[in-house]
Amino acid sequence: MRVAVTTENNQVFQHFGKCQLFTIAEVEDGKLLSTSFLDANGSGHSALAVLLKQQGVDLLICGGIGQGANDALAAQGVQLICGVSGSVSDVLAAYLNNTLQPNNAFVCDHHHEGDSHTCHCGEH
Repeated sequence: MRVAVTTENNQVFQHFGKCQLFTIAEVEDGKLLSTSFLDANGSGHSALAVLLKQQGVDLLICGGIGQGANDALAAQGVQLICGVSGSVSDVLAAYLNNTLQPNNAFVCDHHHEGDSHTCHCGEH
């Protein structure tokens, strides 16, 4: 299984659509086999979902994510755990120990250009 984690300075990056780097973890039988990095090359939002699928990613772990990106990942068959923060290594360890839980409050289902609003997507 391939797991991607949004990454910036070895921490989980909090805005999927603006992520420039992913940590890619090869996982098998509950063990971490290897990690590598994937440069997003300026891709954004739904293009990132396609990029991850092309790289064979099965699961994305991230901080905040918009509903459009969430839908794009689902369309590509990429599972999602969002609302996560901390170091990438700690998050991967928690995932392998089955203690990492999604926090769907970090999926923003709306975009209000210029308007202020309260949501917990980590984007605003």
